[in-house]
Amino acid sequence: MNEGVLPAEITKRNKARAIELGFSAMDVPKKYGGLELPLIEQVAVWEQLGRVTNALSWCFSEPQKWMFEACSDAQIEKYIMPMMHGELKDCYAITESGPGSDVSALEATATEDNGSYVLNGEKWYVTSANLADFFWFQARIPDENDEALFLVDQGTDGIEMIASPLFSHTYAAHHPTYRFADVAVPADRRVGEPGDGMAFTKSWFRHERLMIGARCCGAAARLIEEATAFAQERIVDGAPLSEKQAIQFMLADSASELWAARLMTFEAAAANDRGENVKAMHNRCSMVKLFVSEMANRVADRAVQIFGGRGYMRENVAERFFRELRVDRIWEGTSEIQRLIIARCLLKRGLDEM
Repeated sequence: MNEGVLPAEITKRNKARAIELGFSAMDVPKKYGGLELPLIEQVAVWEQLGRVTNALSWCFSEPQKWMFEACSDAQIEKYIMPMMHGELKDCYAITESGPGSDVSALEATATEDNGSYVLNGEKWYVTSANLADFFWFQARIPDENDEALFLVDQGTDGIEMIASPLFSHTYAAHHPTYRFADVAVPADRRVGEPGDGMAFTKSWFRHERLMIGARCCGAAARLIEEATAFAQERIVDGAPLSEKQAIQFMLADSASELWAARLMTFEAAAANDRGENVKAMHNRCSMVKLFVSEMANRVADRAVQIFGGRGYMRENVAERFFRELRVDRIWEGTSEIQRLIIARCLLKRGLDEM
C-alpha cells in the first residue's frame, strides 16, 4: 500500500533488532567476531524470515563467508566489517541486458591503466542499489581473458543510474539500471587474485540460491497456515470450506510439496557443512532453487484460489506473496538456467555423483 516503504523509525528499529539478534553476523568467521553458524542453522533462520518475504526481512546487510576469503585485509576493514555492524550496505552489479542469467557471457570490462582499473558496462537489476553504499561489480578483464569482482563506491565519477523500473512486488529496495562509463577505481579494489575468475561469484550464487530455497519454504508454510485457517473459518453451504474435497486436495498437495522442499533444502545445507564436493554442491543449490521456488509459487497460486476474491485483494497475504514470490523463479539464475546447470552436472558426473 506504501510502495514497500516503512516509516523511518520502524526501519531503524528493525535493523537494530536484526543486528542485535546476530543476523548480520551469521556467516561471519568467529575470528572477525561473527557467529560462523553452520549453513543448516542459517537456512533455519532464513526460513523463518521468509514468512514475511524480502519485503520486510531485508532490513540488514549480510556479509558472507566467501567475502572474508576473497577480500584483502584492507577491503575487509573498509567494506565488509562495516556491513556486519550495520554501517554500510552493498549491492551486486552483475546482471546485464544481453547475457541475463548467463554470467559467463558478461560484456562489462575492466582495463588496467596506470595502477587503476577503468570499468565500462551497463548493469541491470542492481538490487538495493538505491539503499547501498558500494557495488560488487563483475567485469571481464580482456588482457587476462578472465573475470573479476571490483568494489566500487556509490557516487564514483562515471556511474549513472539510467532507469529505475517499477516491478510487480513493492519493496523499499529497488532494482535500478546503471551505466558505468570510464569509472576509474584503484587497483586495490579488485577482489581476489588473477585466476580467481568467477569463483567468488559462484560462491555467492550457491549461498543465495540455497537461501532463496529457505525463504520460499518459510513463505509456503505461512501461506498454508493462512489458507488453512481461512478455510476452517469460511462457511459455504452451511459447512466450513475446509470440508470441500477440492480445498483439501489443494492443502494436501501444498503440505506434501513443502515437506519435500524442506528436506532437500536442509539436506543441501547439511551436505555443505559436511564439506562435500563443491561442484556437486553447486548443482544441489541449483536443484533447491529450482524446485523450492516453483513449489512456493504453486502454493501461492492455490492460496489465492482458496481465499477466492479476498485472495486477489491487496490487503490479503496471499495476494502479496503471489506477487513477491514470482521473482524467485527469475533472479540468481532463472529456473531454465538452473535446469541447464542440473542437466550438465548429470551428463558430466552421473546421477550418484551429482
